[in-house]
Amino acid sequence: QSLRDLAAELLEVQAKPQAVGGITHKADSNWQIEFEESFPYQETPDQLTAAREIKADMQQPVAMDRLLCGDVGYGKTELAMRAAFKAVDNGKQVAVLAPTTVLSVQHARTFADRFADFPLTVEVLNRFKTTRQTKDIIARAKAGKVDIVIGTHRLFSGDVAFKDLGLL
Repeated sequence: QSLRDLAAELLEVQAKPQAVGGITHKADSNWQIEFEESFPYQETPDQLTAAREIKADMQQPVAMDRLLCGDVGYGKTELAMRAAFKAVDNGKQVAVLAPTTVLSVQHARTFADRFADFPLTVEVLNRFKTTRQTKDIIARAKAGKVDIVIGTHRLFSGDVAFKDLGLL
């Protein structure tokens, strides 16, 4: 009986995002293509497949629910950055959840470096930020003046909000 209850709960959890709907992002813009072509490495076949699937998900009118797994150094962050770029290019904000403060700092550097040639605003929320910096980042995110916020569990605090969050 407990297995049946668990199965029913899992089906219900899966059905909720489908019922709510999602954001239908447009096809790739010239900017998106330029961003992807600026990747300094050769993509693996698995990266290219995952990138196509993520874009297809983002262009559907249902909430995307995708888990991307891979070993260190296999391009997961690049795929996340491409999805983030697509969301921002479609007028949405992005929140990137990192499991540790150190990883949030690392991702912030990586995102900032990768987006340096594009007019996107990337910020990080973690315990290394002062109270004043944190309040400023949160205020700008609420106003829609921050495109991508990378953070730890701090992103789930009640004071954190976005003007138009389109990708987590």
